[in-house]
Amino acid sequence: MTDILLAEDQAIVRQGIKMMLETDPELKVTGEAKNGREALALRERNHYDLAILDIRMPEMDGLDTAKELLRRFPQMKVLMLTTFNDEEYAIRALKMGVRGYLLKDAEASQLIHAIKDCLAGGLQLPGEVAKKVVPHLLERKQTSIKKTNTTITNRESDILCLLGEGKSNKEIAQVLALSVGTVKNHITHLLDKLELRDRTQLAIYAIQNDYI
Repeated sequence: MTDILLAEDQAIVRQGIKMMLETDPELKVTGEAKNGREALALRERNHYDLAILDIRMPEMDGLDTAKELLRRFPQMKVLMLTTFNDEEYAIRALKMGVRGYLLKDAEASQLIHAIKDCLAGGLQLPGEVAKKVVPHLLERKQTSIKKTNTTITNRESDILCLLGEGKSNKEIAQVLALSVGTVKNHITHLLDKLELRDRTQLAIYAIQNDYI
């Protein structure tokens, strides 16, 4: 069972999201908050596998909440849920380590898939958001991740390509006929080799350097 913390200031929307998610027997919303401060207080007292945060909330918004959750509980997965497909929100969220950015008009099946993919190590961006975010990231020369002289093996190249497409470790393993453990080892080696912080930076590196 996956325990989910859901923070959304509108009660009717929060209940609707909860009902959609719990159509899957593996998912359970065990914590509900109407703002970021309540969400942080709940996480201090209880364990959750994943937090879903509305971006615009009173008292403490979703981005500030995500930043604080990831600082205090770095192993926690965080997804942002919003009506706004603004690239600046998405870029800020991704830079702080959020694993996905979803729109509130998504179907229940899309939300459920995003959660499971996020828990498996994937990165979720809806197409309309990705179209805005990726070019914006590529234009930011001061923060771009440059190609180095480091040699990338054919297998590592394959993994970079699939990472850039947002695939989880399990999906990469299936495509390449590898074990999940082997994929994890390759990703760890790539992070060390390229001196990158996390798989989000690896995905950006893959996009910037034409692996996909």
